[in-house]
Amino acid sequence: MITLYIDADACPVKQEVYRVAERHAGKGTALKVFVVSNAPIAVPRDMGDLVERVVVGSGMDEADNWIAERARTGDIVITADVPLASRAFKAGAEVIAPNGKRFTADSIGMTLATRNLLDSLRSAGEITGGPKPFAPRDRSAFLAALDQAIVRLTRAGFGKAAD
Repeated sequence: MITLYIDADACPVKQEVYRVAERHAGKGTALKVFVVSNAPIAVPRDMGDLVERVVVGSGMDEADNWIAERARTGDIVITADVPLASRAFKAGAEVIAPNGKRFTADSIGMTLATRNLLDSLRSAGEITGGPKPFAPRDRSAFLAALDQAIVRLTRAGFGKAAD
């Protein structure tokens, strides 16, 4: 089984995840999508057991901790949260940001260091801007990255009906 975990509170690509998961499940890939959030989020009711909503406590990093405790090799984590991405990657999961960026062994350390530097600069009042706005090309890049991750895991033997 390939499990997809969505860090859902601020995720702009939930609908895309549902569509891709439904398409692959229709081809026989064993998938499960967990939509993890601090508050209830609407999920499609017509997808049966394919999509499950998980509402965790409202404490800081509750959703991140829930995902990080479960993510493992053969899973996919969708998040823009760099510390969660690092934890999930270290557990062996594929990690994709909503803009389609795939976290790899080469990129995760630099991304975490850059995030920490920018956080320190913001705390000191040096930087006031945030990330770039989410663009249509980000959505397209995400769709391609998610599809590639599912295909890669399926070819590696994950997502077979006997999993």
